Amino acid sequence: MSSDLGWVPPGVDTTIPSPARVYDYWLGGGHNFASDRALAEKILQIMPGVRDAARLNRSFLRRAALHMVERGVRQFLDIGSGIPTVGNLHEIVQAEAPDARVVYVDRDPVAVAHSELMLAGNANTAVVQADLRDIDEIFASDPVQKLIDPGQPVGLFMLLVLHFVPDEWDPAAIVGRYRDRLAPGSYLALSHASAEAKPAGMDEAVQTYNVKSSQNQAFPRTHEQVLAFFDGFDLVEPGLVGCPSWRPDGEGDFAANEEINEVPFAGVAVKA
Repeated sequence: MSSDLGWVPPGVDTTIPSPARVYDYWLGGGHNFASDRALAEKILQIMPGVRDAARLNRSFLRRAALHMVERGVRQFLDIGSGIPTVGNLHEIVQAEAPDARVVYVDRDPVAVAHSELMLAGNANTAVVQADLRDIDEIFASDPVQKLIDPGQPVGLFMLLVLHFVPDEWDPAAIVGRYRDRLAPGSYLALSHASAEAKPAGMDEAVQTYNVKSSQNQAFPRTHEQVLAFFDGFDLVEPGLVGCPSWRPDGEGDFAANEEINEVPFAGVAVKA
């Protein structure tokens, strides 16, 4: 990215890596700083398959979004949306349904600033800067009030974000508060780092991430623990599975390293 940092929002410490910007780097984006690139490369040295894991998650986003659009969902809320890059949620759903409305939510001011730039001129898409715990504030925000009809089904996305939520915050209760706001027929798409997948270097990669990014600790969880986040929803087939195994379109949705295919769990569920 450009060395001119005059655009950086006030108060952003560019020396501290951000999950959103590290993920952007792994996906080949340009919205990241030297600290993000250094951490991303360090983890790639330890666990080369992490870039594939990021790609698998992005492909899951596309398949889950299209599944919802095919079932009539026309409004979407993406929590922990991150840096805009290729294959954004609004691009996917609006290509199929031009009237679809999308609100992105992220606490990273850089992610929000770039989202605002990218979404300028798109009246059906907006971004809110908020922590995922600020549920009342998110639903009371102008973009959500304008674009999301609480009486109609919503497609809620929480991809690779809940493993940054410590147990003491009670992530299952947080998801439950979102669920309670959603109309019947709404969907939840969720992905999460697995504590059971053990590709070479994963434990060391998580430890390195937590040391270098002390403000954003990662907490991989077991299949049973992640399954609890779907309480009050009905999982659609094939349930909670390794990310590429959720309704793949072909071999291209899988990584060559079979162990990487199990690193993120992924599932989609509907509120009855």
